[in-house]
Amino acid sequence: MSAGSARTGALTHRDADWSGLRVLVAGLGVSGFAAADALLERGAVVTVVDAHEPDDGSAMSERARILDILGAALRYGGDAVGTLPEEPLDLVVTSPGWRPDQPLLAAAAAAGLPVWGEVELAWRMRPLEGAAPWLTVTGTNGKTTTVQLLTAMLQAAGLRACSAGNVGRPILEAVMDPQPYDVIAVELSSFQLHWSHSIAPRASVCLNVAPDHVDWHGSLEEYARAKGRVYENTQVACVYNAQDERTLHLVEEADVQEGCRAVGFTLGTPGLSELGLVDDVLADRAFVAERRTSAAELGTLDDLRAGPDAPPPAPHLVANALAAAALARAHGVPPAAVRQGMRDFVPEPHRITDLGTVRGVRWVDDSKATNPHAAQASLLAFEHVVWVAGGLLKGADVDDLVAAAAPRLRGVVLLGRDRSAISEALARHAPDVPVVDVAQTDTGAMDAVVAHALDLAHEGDVVLLAPAAASMDMFANYGARGDAFSAAVRRLTGQG
Repeated sequence: MSAGSARTGALTHRDADWSGLRVLVAGLGVSGFAAADALLERGAVVTVVDAHEPDDGSAMSERARILDILGAALRYGGDAVGTLPEEPLDLVVTSPGWRPDQPLLAAAAAAGLPVWGEVELAWRMRPLEGAAPWLTVTGTNGKTTTVQLLTAMLQAAGLRACSAGNVGRPILEAVMDPQPYDVIAVELSSFQLHWSHSIAPRASVCLNVAPDHVDWHGSLEEYARAKGRVYENTQVACVYNAQDERTLHLVEEADVQEGCRAVGFTLGTPGLSELGLVDDVLADRAFVAERRTSAAELGTLDDLRAGPDAPPPAPHLVANALAAAALARAHGVPPAAVRQGMRDFVPEPHRITDLGTVRGVRWVDDSKATNPHAAQASLLAFEHVVWVAGGLLKGADVDDLVAAAAPRLRGVVLLGRDRSAISEALARHAPDVPVVDVAQTDTGAMDAVVAHALDLAHEGDVVLLAPAAASMDMFANYGARGDAFSAAVRRLTGQG
């Protein structure tokens, strides 16, 4: 064991002896700043490195200014992030986006230095007594929706709860809040899980696993293994997707605490120790006393509707609600609060956002569907669809997506850099579906997309923006892409 490992092994709570701990923080983003700030507060000796020196007046420069006042050493440039400093270190804390093969992190691993992510640091910064339990959520798609549904359920039960981690508050900020939380709903990305080692959640879930971020992890197997870390050390319940076999395998491979249960969720009728659907009722056969013979009603599909005139909830939203309910029930939330949480839930923008009916056609913005797995879930929620797709595929294969969606497609409008890959898949799997290729990349492109979609649609159809691709070839982010689509739809009515 290295000297760093020996020192850090005892740091299991915020009241341990952090003073004099020599820490290098990799990255001056939001998470890097939060880590450096918390460490300095505990008396650690902190050096922060970043590849880029902050521009004057930027948020990064303000973070740097504060850390400088607090006593951190700040270093910038290629040399700063390319090698370990000459002075001795006990620990490296990395921002989640840094890959394991990044030279500084690779050097730390070779030197036997512990490398933590900010989530691992946050877990070790919890108080020795009375720490808020964590309910952890990961998955390729649906994480944010599930965490926010879970938070609504916890709050409906009268608990002081928040969403944190990859959504909501930075996890360190939530842990260090002077007014402690009763429980924290934690969204975890595969990057964050890769750098986490000792987290012991009360309950955990991996919603699904589909190819994503393979460039970062090196292979689908390594990506899935990182997702599976969400289950390690779980205390009460490992929640898995009964319709995604890989998630069950991840539970089976996890080293959990004695007495921890496996609890499934399904869009079908729930079996023993599962949550699922009975007609339009969300039912619990896992957290009831007589689960062999009875179930608890947690709510109905109407409780998930965005409003009385809104369409029925999409299947993946129902799945997310069942997963959230399983975590809430594992924490002791009563059925009535689960139902109220579903009613209180307000979805984030650009996630199956109904833009209304214009000229007899329903328009839906799911710009957040930035990979094929998410786009497929979205497409399968509707019977007849004009699909708006394209952008940066990041090497993702779309054949399975197109083959699954083909029977529902009225037409397709393509935009973005990698639209030809989708066009070729359509030619293979849906050769009779009309396709319009929009080559424009200027601000008027979305107006052209909407006009073509309207031409392809029949009355009662859905025009769905579910790109299956990232947005940065044409837009700042998926939100800007969704906003452009929504604005173009409004202009159809003369309201834009």
